[in-house]
Amino acid sequence: MTPRIRIQCLFAFAGLWCADGVGIANTAAPGVADQVFVGGAVYTQDPAQPWAEAFAVADGRYLEVGSTAAIRALIGASTRVVNLHGQMVMSGLIDDHVHAVDGAMGELYDCMFSSTATPLQIRRALEECVRKTPQGGWVSGGFWASDFFARHSIASPRKWLDEIASGHPVILRDDTGHNVWADSEALRRAGIDAKTVDPAGGHFEREAIGGAPDGVALEAAAEKIQAAVAERSAADFRRSVEHVQQVAHRFGIIGIKEADAATPVIAAYADADQRGRLNLYVATCISTLALQVDPGTVLDYDEIDKVRAAYHSNLVDTNFVKIYLDGVPTEARTAAMLEPYLPDDHGRRVSGDLHVNPDVLARDVVEFDRRGYTVKMHAAGDRAVREGLDAIAAARRANPGGRLRHELAHAGYIAPEDLGRFAQLNAVAEFSPVIWYPSPIIDAVIAVVGERAYHYWPMRSLLATHALLAAGSDWPSVVSSMDPWGGVESMVTRSDPYHPSEKTLWAEEAIGLADALRIYTLGGAQGLRRESQTGSVVAGKSADFIVLDRNLFSVPANQIGKVKVQMTFFRGRMVYHRSGGWR
Repeated sequence: MTPRIRIQCLFAFAGLWCADGVGIANTAAPGVADQVFVGGAVYTQDPAQPWAEAFAVADGRYLEVGSTAAIRALIGASTRVVNLHGQMVMSGLIDDHVHAVDGAMGELYDCMFSSTATPLQIRRALEECVRKTPQGGWVSGGFWASDFFARHSIASPRKWLDEIASGHPVILRDDTGHNVWADSEALRRAGIDAKTVDPAGGHFEREAIGGAPDGVALEAAAEKIQAAVAERSAADFRRSVEHVQQVAHRFGIIGIKEADAATPVIAAYADADQRGRLNLYVATCISTLALQVDPGTVLDYDEIDKVRAAYHSNLVDTNFVKIYLDGVPTEARTAAMLEPYLPDDHGRRVSGDLHVNPDVLARDVVEFDRRGYTVKMHAAGDRAVREGLDAIAAARRANPGGRLRHELAHAGYIAPEDLGRFAQLNAVAEFSPVIWYPSPIIDAVIAVVGERAYHYWPMRSLLATHALLAAGSDWPSVVSSMDPWGGVESMVTRSDPYHPSEKTLWAEEAIGLADALRIYTLGGAQGLRRESQTGSVVAGKSADFIVLDRNLFSVPANQIGKVKVQMTFFRGRMVYHRSGGWR
């Protein structure tokens, strides 16, 4: 018989719960539970039994879900019994689009300020960061607003930073994460000057006299500067992964998809898993940015295969890859649209560019599908969405037995004739609900897109076609944290969950709470390719659940975003407890 793992009591009061955060081995007889949770409001998301009072856990899985009376029959001599006192329990959430290690690095090491920061506030933040940084060291951070330079007259952004930098290389990301603002030293270290040609899929903003880069770089041009930044140490990556887990568990998140994972990021997650320190399901979309030579060249599939093989582990799934099809529909005007943007300051009307030629994209998606990768495609404009769907259609024709659910990320603009194609192609529309209510980022979009910007994120219409949906925070882009609950609320209200207002954004596309929670649980589980393991409170699945401070179905919709997670459990182990949250 397997011995019981030595445990430590976390709560002295009432002796309700004991755990060590690592695990409890089952010494009970078959059919007897390790742990029993009774007297709750358990939202199962099982159509046969949507709600239950209680559930039993054995070996980290749900043994049975049902009434308190039925579950009490599974209590043995060593079973731990927890009374939920009517609190709501549901499956843990999954963030299907996050740059979590980037966000953690920012919180731990970078120079951060709000996207609403004024030039004076940015100056003060940078002065403090420069003061703390060793001479010659990089100062990186963000996030300046997408329309920052449209609202603030700065003749030369590069020279403005130079006044503060004291010789440090400085690189600051915008709120979308696609564009950067750099000083002269950062440009010098990146080898960029007046003679530097704009890369395919990118652009250096330039000064009127002499044509020197003015410090603002868009898309692929931004990546050229970013590539010069000193790499963080393996220890920094390890610490960031630990920080990611703390943040995720606090919000009730038990699974994430790293939406654009460079090799050091993947290695850090795999290392944590190998050391028994990982308590999250992680899917890593292998980054292709460094491999995307130009729009007309297919990717190096064998190199990506090497990364997949090197770091795949029990909790780290490397069968995912990321391709950027376009940019963002903000002042940069880099999202690929079917119709032109509003005229810019020079009267020009552009439609944005595709980062990959359509025929090359089709070849990439066909090959990745054949090799067993789920492809996540950044597609912010309706033209990019169409090209992504066309590529998935090519994969369905070339690999008729393939049923991998490829994803179009940020698919906010979808031409009406393309709405039904998601369900037809078994493709996923992946959204970032934190930006589909009136907010500064939406104001920036409206300023360049025009009236079309008011018809953004057609979620209800997609659900009506039975399309597959998933949602993510995109943290640290646009948002300040991974907190998913404001996003859940905004799905239901289409209004700002943080600042009470009568304003909505396309209120007709609001969905019900049940659908919103399903997208963040079962939808996310499908996105991780783990729907048979997690995403609902069903016997046989992993016991990945959260205890909430309120029943989401019993409070006004505008209170959903204020919910606090009392406890988070992963595979039957408590990995987070909110002090004072247990009654």
